[in-house]
Amino acid sequence: MEASGKKVKIAINGGIGFGAKLNAKQLMTICKYMGEDEELELTTFQQLYIEIPEDQKEEIMKEFENVGLACYPVGNFVKSLRTCNFCKGEEEEGMPVAKELNRRIAGKPVPFTLKVAYTGCPIGCGEPMLSDIGVMKIRDHYNLYVGGKAKGKDAEVGTLLKENLTPEELYETVEKMIDVYAEMGKKRETFHKFMSRIGSEQLIRA
Repeated sequence: MEASGKKVKIAINGGIGFGAKLNAKQLMTICKYMGEDEELELTTFQQLYIEIPEDQKEEIMKEFENVGLACYPVGNFVKSLRTCNFCKGEEEEGMPVAKELNRRIAGKPVPFTLKVAYTGCPIGCGEPMLSDIGVMKIRDHYNLYVGGKAKGKDAEVGTLLKENLTPEELYETVEKMIDVYAEMGKKRETFHKFMSRIGSEQLIRA
């Protein structure tokens, strides 16, 4: 199939795992769709931006997924989960919960790019306190932080919204918050500004 010449940008990464890594097969597959002078854009949220032929988009995305690459839309969507390196192991640091949370929320349309971070222990390598929504595993439960802002001279850490959540309570709360933001947020209003405007109580009560 010949490409039309028009390209579309997508985001890819190695999925939710032990750190942000790619294997040789994944790298080789990516390189198939890059010219010698083309570059990959590495974002701060553990994603790579690549441009692919629009008329082959579905076919190429399926090929990427077959080698373990996750594909996401670019723009005003919920980003894939930023994670820590899960240094103590999959079960102990809650990787199954991180994977399920990512499956439920990544790619949802929102007024402005929404960054969600997860860390498996209080050390916080995944930087949940600096993200729009942050999750921190504490023993067998999860604390939820909101409203972090990593950039600018007015940068600030997020505030604790709920603590000691079960996995199901975590999924439900995060999904509800994102739904409220999608419905009530103004066009291109960041989540931090949205939180300042409506307050955390209204966010979880709406």
